[in-house]
Amino acid sequence: MSEIKALLARGLWNENPALVQLLGLCPLLAVTTTVVNGLTLGLATSVVLIATNTLVSLMRKALVPVVRIPLFVLIIASLVTSIDLLMNALLFDLHELLGLFIPLIITNCAVLAQAETIASREPAWRAALAGLGAGLGTCAVLVALGALREIAGSGTLFAGMTMLFGERAEGWTITLPFDGMLVAILPPGAFFGLAVLLALRSWSIDRHARCAARRAGEAPIPDAGPA
Repeated sequence: MSEIKALLARGLWNENPALVQLLGLCPLLAVTTTVVNGLTLGLATSVVLIATNTLVSLMRKALVPVVRIPLFVLIIASLVTSIDLLMNALLFDLHELLGLFIPLIITNCAVLAQAETIASREPAWRAALAGLGAGLGTCAVLVALGALREIAGSGTLFAGMTMLFGERAEGWTITLPFDGMLVAILPPGAFFGLAVLLALRSWSIDRHARCAARRAGEAPIPDAGPA
């Protein structure tokens, strides 16, 4: 269990592809104007990560080093194309809304990095768990950034969930008592929102380090003053 927790924590927090490695920022910044957009792209990316890691791990002993990268890209492209076609058939409105950013998962460096550094060297169950952790970490950042931008930019939360969950999500939308700021749903708002998430993660790590130092009876870690 400890190994499973470590593999999940690695993708969710310690080596989060979006907040730590800063990979796949193009869809992260472009799509996250609402929660439903971020959640949909996050789920699609998670499925691709888990399936790619599992397939690459299962065939890792038969891989020819010279052609491994083209093979990884071929596997990723096949999976993404399948998801894109399924979304077009089952979730047409979301597919039209996300547009090119579903096929662009093929070029997401986080997926290729997982295949190269983890899946090609680990057994299938470890590779699948690593993909799950990385997928959940990416999805969490997409949803958090989408929530921040939707609240600040539109004054709503969970709007459009019917496109993903159908009629059962009709009452999920929360309307806040303000109209929002246009800048939040424009490109600058994406950078501001990502900066807020990065700052919150840094603050959380710093706070945890201070608490651990106090429990150990050590001197508190000084604040980083001006240069």
